[in-house]
Amino acid sequence: MGNDEHRRRKTPCGFCMAVFKWIPVLFITAVIAWSYYAYVVELCIRNTQNTIGMIFMLLFYHLFLTLFMWSYWRTIMTSVGRIPDQWRIPDEEVTRLFRADSPDTQKRILNNFARDLPVTNRTMNGSVRFCEKCKIIKPDRAHHCSVCSCCVLKMDHHCPWVNNCVNFYNYKYFVLFLGYALVYCLYVAFTSLHDFVDFWKVGAGQLNASGMGRFHILFLFFIAIMFAISLVSLFGYHIYLVLMNRTTLESFRAPIFRVGGPDKNGYNLGRYANFCEVFGDDWQYWLLPVFSSRGSGYSYPTSSDQSRVSTASPVQRYDAMGDTATSRLDGNPTDKLIGASPLDSTNHHHNPSPHQVRSTSAQPSQQLQLQVQPPPQFRDELDERPDQLANGQSLNCSTAAVRSSQAADGAANGAAVYIDMIGDHPLAGTALAKDYPRPPNGDLPV
Repeated sequence: MGNDEHRRRKTPCGFCMAVFKWIPVLFITAVIAWSYYAYVVELCIRNTQNTIGMIFMLLFYHLFLTLFMWSYWRTIMTSVGRIPDQWRIPDEEVTRLFRADSPDTQKRILNNFARDLPVTNRTMNGSVRFCEKCKIIKPDRAHHCSVCSCCVLKMDHHCPWVNNCVNFYNYKYFVLFLGYALVYCLYVAFTSLHDFVDFWKVGAGQLNASGMGRFHILFLFFIAIMFAISLVSLFGYHIYLVLMNRTTLESFRAPIFRVGGPDKNGYNLGRYANFCEVFGDDWQYWLLPVFSSRGSGYSYPTSSDQSRVSTASPVQRYDAMGDTATSRLDGNPTDKLIGASPLDSTNHHHNPSPHQVRSTSAQPSQQLQLQVQPPPQFRDELDERPDQLANGQSLNCSTAAVRSSQAADGAANGAAVYIDMIGDHPLAGTALAKDYPRPPNGDLPV
């Protein structure tokens, strides 16, 4: 909970509001307690004649009830967590931010502070997301909850039935709670269906229960069916969100990425990978309300990371998706591909042509095939001197033909070839590395 929540609880009104928030939870608990009496006492003990059947009914009932209540309890009692101080903006920077004379100045201040933070989400104007109440840079997929009075990691929604935010730490518990609640209601409805039908045959003496016991069984069936109908749609919707790797907030408002803009499928890694991100890699813990979700809650792999891994290796693993801090931060959609030369050459030659290709050689064994077609007037001259060209010696032909051939030769020998991505004109290799360093979050120096 946030500091504002603690301050409100100290006042009489705040204490009353805190108690009021627990009313939905108390209502659910009371319904479960009543259903336990109606099922165990009225239906099984007083109405079931078959002892063996009663034992099996009570055995499965207590199994589903235990898993249901365990998941419900973990969903309620799991804290929303606290965002570390490294995401908090110092007071002097906050004052400077609020006194900024233009949105561009505020954007520049936030981008400078978030250089070393793994954030890829942005606001509509392209700025880093900032919480004015918590005075922090919002991590990806985090939002401020007005009820909890704090920023919540991977916030799905605030659920009054659990008096807690459904977030990164308890989302698995919440989905299991919905699933086991549905199983519990369906089991109670199906096992009490026979007695519910016998209720209308009282004249024939089919129902063994008498007096109020009959009405307990009647209302038990009705309430189980009503809750099951509502839980089917809710549980099915959250299973869909798990398989699509979305939150409820993201399904209504797509997250905005620095590169690519709004994208509802920005975190979609495939159904199995999406499922494992919430339930973990060990199948033994999938159906148990114990924490097994992947990641830390502060950064998440994106679909662009998944695409990069799938092209590099047939085995797609969560840990092999690279640093999520650079997933959508490495490129600028307005960057132009300009200038290519071998990275290991001592004399950096530059092609005056404004269109060149970026390529890197990850391993010496991987050969990069680069075909360069020199102008027709220089082809004969290049064909006559292949030995000099292969050895990287200077030719007496045109500069453009020589530099194109050297770039091709360097790439074919496994040398890394880079692109000048600053401005619209080629720069010297040393100047590019010295004067234009790329910050961790991909922004140009301000």
